[in-house]
Amino acid sequence: MARLDIFLVLAITCTWAAAAQPQPNDDEVTWAKRVETGTQLITTLQFYFHDNPRGQNPTTTNIAQGPQTNNSSTLFGLLTMLDDPLTVGPDPSSKVVGRARGLYGSAGQMELRLIMVVSYGFTDGIYNGSSFSLLSINPALQPVREMAIVGGTGLFRLASGYAVVRTYWLDATTGNVITGYNVTIATYL
Repeated sequence: MARLDIFLVLAITCTWAAAAQPQPNDDEVTWAKRVETGTQLITTLQFYFHDNPRGQNPTTTNIAQGPQTNNSSTLFGLLTMLDDPLTVGPDPSSKVVGRARGLYGSAGQMELRLIMVVSYGFTDGIYNGSSFSLLSINPALQPVREMAIVGGTGLFRLASGYAVVRTYWLDATTGNVITGYNVTIATYL
């Protein structure tokens, strides 16, 4: 009988707790979550990065290259400026939540390694006007890679963390790529 009583109390408590959870509405940010841990605030973000070097509206442009870049299998020394949209989903027409602006350069002589120096600025919900900065090597041909978050502004001031990046889609002919970002950022309360 005691087990039944405990089970009923747990069932009622869990049902009440689930019902008490806020339900999302159209105005809520669904691509980000925040959790306080006492001294830190942990934010997780999920979005898609659309890098389009060719087409009607390219989002990147090559700005410099070394004297041997064209002879390199990795395009070593090529430096590219970017202004890429960040969206909720992988579809390029999904809701834009920000832009990635900065540059990346081919930093590997023997294998493709991009040095990424990018600010990810957001325009949606409470994150509007906030950004985080990524400075890391991107082994772009690996299916999953991890890169460092080294700072930020607004809600991401004094940020540290990491981004786990997966290639979602790549057009080898144009170089257009869509990558999924799962980002974990720690800031101080």
